[in-house]
Formats: sequence, structure tokens, C-alpha cells
Amino acid sequence: MRDLTLKVLKRAKAVGLGSALTPKACGDLGSRASVDQALSRLSRAGKIRRISRGVYDVPKNHPTLGPLSPDPDSVARAIADQSGYRLQPTPARAANALGLSSQVPAQIVYLIDGSSRKIKLGNQTIHFRHAGPRVLLGAGTPEGVALQAIRAFGPDHLTEGVIQQLRRNLPSDTKTGLKKLAHRAPQWMASAIDAVTA
Repeated sequence: MRDLTLKVLKRAKAVGLGSALTPKACGDLGSRASVDQALSRLSRAGKIRRISRGVYDVPKNHPTLGPLSPDPDSVARAIADQSGYRLQPTPARAANALGLSSQVPAQIVYLIDGSSRKIKLGNQTIHFRHAGPRVLLGAGTPEGVALQAIRAFGPDHLTEGVIQQLRRNLPSDTKTGLKKLAHRAPQWMASAIDAVTA
């Protein structure tokens, strides 16, 4: 058991400081029950931090502030992966992530195909909101983020400048992925995809 605990700790550190880890990420190391016990033991010993039910991290430490809050994106991905949800950023968050908007959304919100819920993360709250299949198109991929960024502007505010910025900044494989999704997107978004990938 000690051997498994050390392996789980090594895996947690390999994921990266401040990045979330779930039992599923250690599934190849042992049975679910034994991995759960190892994570619980490491948490009690202060080697890792329990963020939420079934979600842990090795916190980054600031010399003055002490342990820092975990990365919300990493936590959201871990929770979605563990629950089997598809995960998509909101349009405003996607536009900010791609440098198309300087506005940082006040709330941390992700769209999922599961039930809406909230996760408390230190002094922050991650909101998971249920969304339909059309909004989750390309979820979990760079193409999905690009589609959400386009959606942020809507058909009336999607300027040539935004199109040009996406055309310049998106990698070619993301553009290829966008082309494949175009036929499933609303007509105005399909037209935007054609302009971005032209």
C-alpha cells in the first residue's frame, strides 16, 4: 500500500503544481478503492490538498501568501473528466482566452451536458451550467473554444477585424477542425468559419 501511495504522489506531482488530479487519472496504478485510500492518506498527511470530492492537487506555494488557489481550468477539466461531462467555456471566456476581448468574466462558468452545479474553490466558485448539443459543438477541443469565441460576438458584431485575428492566430489544425464542424453550426457561424478558414 505504501508503494501505491508513493506512486500516486509521484503522479500528482507529475500533473503539475496547482493542477487538479482525480482518482481516474491514477486508475492504471491500482483499484479504485486503493487509489481513493492512497489519495485520502496523502491528503491527511498534507502531501496533497483535497479541493472537492474526488479532486486533489499539489498546491503551488507563494513565499508570503502560502498555498495558492488551484487553477480553475484544471479543476473544471478534472471534474468534467471524472463525471464524463463534455466541457465548453462560455462565449465571453473563450473570446478572452483567444485575445479577442480584454474583458475577464467576473464569474468562472463552464457549459456542460450534465446537471448544473457549483464547486467552491477557496474564495472562488466554479459554476457548471447545463447546455444543449449545439452550444457544446466541439467541446473539449481548440475548435470548440474558437466556435464559442465567434458566438461571443454574434452575427451582428462579428467584425472583419475579429475574423482576421482568428485567421492569423488559429493553428492550421484548429482551422481544419473548424471546417469539419461548419455543417453542424448555425448558418451565420458557418459563414464566419468559411471566412476564418479561407
